[in-house]
Amino acid sequence: MTQPATHATRARLSQTCRWVVKIGSAMVTRGGQGVDLEAIDRWAAQVQKLRASGKEVVIVTSGAVAEGMLRLGWKTRPTALHELQAAAAVGQMGLAQAYESVFQRHGVRTAQILLTHDDLSNRARYLNARSTLRTLLAHQVIPVVNENDTVATEEIRFGDNDTLAALVANLVEADVLVILTDQQGLYTADPRKHPEARLLHEVQASDPALTGMASAEGGVLGRGGMATKVRAAQRAARSGAATLIAAGSEPEVLTRLAAGEVLGTVFLPDQAPLLARKQWLASQLHVAGRVHVDAGAVKVLREQGKSLLPVGVTAVEGAFHRGDLVAVIGPEGQEVARGLVNYGADEARRIQGQPSHALPALLGYEDEPELIHRDNLVLI
Repeated sequence: MTQPATHATRARLSQTCRWVVKIGSAMVTRGGQGVDLEAIDRWAAQVQKLRASGKEVVIVTSGAVAEGMLRLGWKTRPTALHELQAAAAVGQMGLAQAYESVFQRHGVRTAQILLTHDDLSNRARYLNARSTLRTLLAHQVIPVVNENDTVATEEIRFGDNDTLAALVANLVEADVLVILTDQQGLYTADPRKHPEARLLHEVQASDPALTGMASAEGGVLGRGGMATKVRAAQRAARSGAATLIAAGSEPEVLTRLAAGEVLGTVFLPDQAPLLARKQWLASQLHVAGRVHVDAGAVKVLREQGKSLLPVGVTAVEGAFHRGDLVAVIGPEGQEVARGLVNYGADEARRIQGQPSHALPALLGYEDEPELIHRDNLVLI
């Protein structure tokens, strides 16, 4: 499951060039007491040191809803979407102003980037967002990213800023994702309920046992607790990024992590970075449908890296169209891959379980022999 903490691993990560740093609501707003200018000032000073050492930094910040709640006099986080949007609209003003004014004192320019999942699920808008972020980094500007809560509907929400941070790490092809939280890192169990729990310093992001260790209980202001952070680390790992989860209250936490100090928990990826197109496929949160496949198809996809042929498909769910993103589900119900389909759902049902040479007779025309070509498919 875990590996012993190695200074060699941390030293290697310290040499990487592009970091995404996610700062949670409790860190930004002093647990809901308002934007913490002193804390932001400390992070600004550390970010400047990271930049001086040659690193590019993107910040993903929470805190808009928490700041809006304070300004509106609300004591508990609302659940209704329109109230969340209102709080975010009010709080975003103070949050952006705080980052701009504090970083400016350190001679650092910032830019506000507001995203919804819709911006990243559309290929053209995904590329536009990536181009904008890369241009800002090239001009020595620190992008400050947040979810665009004021317009996001339930269908296009990221769900939490840990997920957003992982997708931004994917978007900019970051080497390291840092998640600053009110916990020291990942423990073997929830330390709030199990005092005997041990802090894990180094784990493989793909280890299925990690999910059971992470509590799903968030704070008053946040969503999802440590569980969302583990999922974010696993998502970031798909694009080859390592994730560091550490306590934002630790003095000089960013500069110490950048120096290779063993703080918090590092989640190591199992694979090298994916190609850009496959990174985009892996980053998507929503799929248009599901195709179920047999064990033979799973083996071919995983062990031989081949395309998905109709002969291996056992069932089709959804009303997707040609070119939509679908999930590939194995015989035990697990998602094994996702990709862009060459056929709509009705056609997929007609050709499921059939050899490719039979497709022209079944469909009345000849098209691609694969249901999903390997160039448009990524393993999960």
